[in-house]
Amino acid sequence: MPAGMCQTRKRHVTLGLRGRLLGTAAAAAGLSLGLAGVAPAAFAADVQSKQWYLGAMQAEEMWKTSTGEGVKVAVIDSGVNSSTASLKGQVLKGLDATEAEGDETDDYNGHGTTMAELIAGTGQGGGLRGLAPGAKIVPMRISDTQFQNENSVNAYDSADAIRAAADSDVKIISMSFGSEFKMEREIEAVKYAQSKGKLFFAAVGNEAKKGNEEIYPAAYPEVVGVASADSKGKVAEYSQNGSTVDIAAPGNDIPYWCDETFQDYCDGDGGTSAATAIASASAALVWSAHPDWTANQVLNVLFDTASRDWKDDTLSKYLGHGLIRPSMNILKGKGEPGDPDISPLTNEKTSGSAGSAAPSASASSQPGKNEKAEDAAMAGSSAERDDNSQLGLIIGGVAVVLVLGGAAFALARKRRAA
Repeated sequence: MPAGMCQTRKRHVTLGLRGRLLGTAAAAAGLSLGLAGVAPAAFAADVQSKQWYLGAMQAEEMWKTSTGEGVKVAVIDSGVNSSTASLKGQVLKGLDATEAEGDETDDYNGHGTTMAELIAGTGQGGGLRGLAPGAKIVPMRISDTQFQNENSVNAYDSADAIRAAADSDVKIISMSFGSEFKMEREIEAVKYAQSKGKLFFAAVGNEAKKGNEEIYPAAYPEVVGVASADSKGKVAEYSQNGSTVDIAAPGNDIPYWCDETFQDYCDGDGGTSAATAIASASAALVWSAHPDWTANQVLNVLFDTASRDWKDDTLSKYLGHGLIRPSMNILKGKGEPGDPDISPLTNEKTSGSAGSAAPSASASSQPGKNEKAEDAAMAGSSAERDDNSQLGLIIGGVAVVLVLGGAAFALARKRRAA
């Protein structure tokens, strides 16, 4: 997101779709897109058959109870094409914060539309199916580095988009964009969003092997930083790690729109971008099932039910609280919502509330984001399996083998690329 101070132009990048060749960010900004690799091959096969995580997460079973209905999600990204078959009727009025030509439904590279479909796509026309197909999307268009280089844009578009989302009736903010730079205006916007009772998810980045620098907004204390996992329940090798990681979600081998023409989907890694969208959709499912809960309570339950093989009162710098599994609440009723007014990210009282639940007797016991993350790596876990799904991301136990100082790690997760 924004770089630097005052009139300094910010440089953001999309964090994911790692198979896509979008070039690199301007060297002067010190950012790269982190989308290295060979050009992906477009495919005409059934794209839904490649959404491996839907079965693993027991989506069909969850949809019998909750589809995300009644929950609006702000997607702060490259724009959202509301005309794709899977998004018809799913996209509401949003904001073009770039102030460039076009509006929030003019997606300049297909990234934002992919994120919106992963959250709330209906699957019509053979398109991507969203994990929360009953939710609605509110698009907020901002610029990436390439778009900034080609257009005159609002230097504060990310901060303005966050503030606009905070002032709207969305409950969840999903942002698969990021930058290595902080900006005071953005910091204030993030705090404002929390004060308005919003639940904010952002990608931690895809540059674990290329500097692994903290990425914003995921690194802000009030934002849920999301890492990427593969179909075996292992965190992706590219997924950035550190104290900014709060939770992990599926991100590998997820199809995406190839480009702004919306003619084909491509194969490749969705990266921490896709993981962020799926985490946001997971929250929508839980919030729809418990409409009186606050953002704090929804997040508490997601943290409480995440799959992990370490003590509940510690955080892994690779997985945060663990691998997300909303089915544990939707299908089994598990998860402690805790105090509606205490953030599980900071363990501090929040001033805003999007729900109306009465305070619970006990505050959240989740470790706060500001607390030191533990490197909870272990092998041969004996964690009890309390779920029937086939993915370590959803089941109770995940074996974590971390080879320190080497190139390989069985559970290496990655953050949002800068």
